[in-house]
Amino acid sequence: NGLSDLNSLIAFGASPRAGIYLIMAARAHAFLKGRGFVTPEDIKQMAPDVLRHRIITTFEAEAEEISTDQIVQRILDHVEVP
Repeated sequence: NGLSDLNSLIAFGASPRAGIYLIMAARAHAFLKGRGFVTPEDIKQMAPDVLRHRIITTFEAEAEEISTDQIVQRILDHVEVP
């Protein structure tokens, strides 16, 4: 899998509650854009802000200066949009 190398960079991943807040943020983003529905782009736009403080990186990630934003972006780049 293309993300298996992230295992050594993430100490604690986002909880199910993070998913709930991501959906809420995406709904708000869509509303502010004048839409009554959420698109994958809304999710991708809001994911870094919602997940940034919910994913805890390892000392290895810190030593390599890999930020949580970079990890989230890598995950988003790997997810195919239907």
